[in-house]
Amino acid sequence: QVQFVESGGSLVQPGESLRLSCVTSGRIFSLYDMGWYRQAPGKQRELVASLSRGGIIMYADSVKGRFTIFRDNVLNTMYLRMISLKPEDTAVYYCNEHPAIMDYWGQGTQVTVSS
Repeated sequence: QVQFVESGGSLVQPGESLRLSCVTSGRIFSLYDMGWYRQAPGKQRELVASLSRGGIIMYADSVKGRFTIFRDNVLNTMYLRMISLKPEDTAVYYCNEHPAIMDYWGQGTQVTVSS
């Protein structure tokens, strides 16, 4: 059974940093393209960053230069390093394949940026 478990979210002030983690199980992690997604209150879920199994990286314009996606295939874990956080980054963050698979959504991790 495929499972993604996100962690690392927190309440932070604008300008601070966080690192999110996504631990995967039930599959050979290195064989799949992955993505970080987020859903803010009242908005649709959106793709924040993607990382292919071949190492190709893409970012949403809103996070370019501030977020870094990377993975450790030995630990079956993907990360999202976020710096210079803004209030508009407030959302529940999820990991999934890219493109996302409906059945694989986890609980996500809450990131709140507020002073």
